Amino acid sequence: MSLVFPNMQLSEVVEENPSLISVIHRFGIRLGLGDATVWEICDKLQLNPDFFLTMINTFLNEDYFPEKKLQGFHTSQIVDYLTKTNHYYQRHQLPNIERHLRSFISMSDPDNNSLSLIEKIFTSFKDTLLCRIKNDEQKWFPYCLSLSNQQTEAVVTLEKHLAEEPDDSIEALLTDLQHIMIKHLTGEYDANLCHAVIFAVSILAKDIKQHNRIRFRILQPIVAGMEKTGL
Repeated sequence: MSLVFPNMQLSEVVEENPSLISVIHRFGIRLGLGDATVWEICDKLQLNPDFFLTMINTFLNEDYFPEKKLQGFHTSQIVDYLTKTNHYYQRHQLPNIERHLRSFISMSDPDNNSLSLIEKIFTSFKDTLLCRIKNDEQKWFPYCLSLSNQQTEAVVTLEKHLAEEPDDSIEALLTDLQHIMIKHLTGEYDANLCHAVIFAVSILAKDIKQHNRIRFRILQPIVAGMEKTGL
């Protein structure tokens, strides 16, 4: 996939890649983009165009992941982006999937044996994700910022403080949910609602995969480096 550059019209980029709508929303960019270029929109909203484009291109392109460049951004920029991403999951994507899923289950054949499993997996996914978001807000992100701000009294080893390690369980639960709905549904069900759930889950799964690349391959090494050097 080609990369996005500052002189491109953002509206054209979003039209070609509608999944970007949720990403630009995190930067405070609303639809009604007109003919403005990426540079013009960043200038108007006082956004760092380099950081914005790096996040956009990382999200769009599986093969684009400039680790050294990403690790060169200030910790607060990365934490702010991940925080806004968490908020988008919590306030928009999770409620949207849950709303469609409840309607889908209520309008499906009650003898469909997979319905209870689908609901169980989604509940487990939701609880796991919300638990991680709570931990981010209360412990992990404040700790990252305390190191970045050189608050030496907050410095303890990463292993002792949080043991923040890559966790594939969140992605795996979404994969399981899609697998069951695509392969094991039986009986009568509303096809439109079923498709809406699968599409929404697919979008969220891609989003979380990119989110995890940044948190575990960028933020965690930055924090580990600050701990090792004593700030």
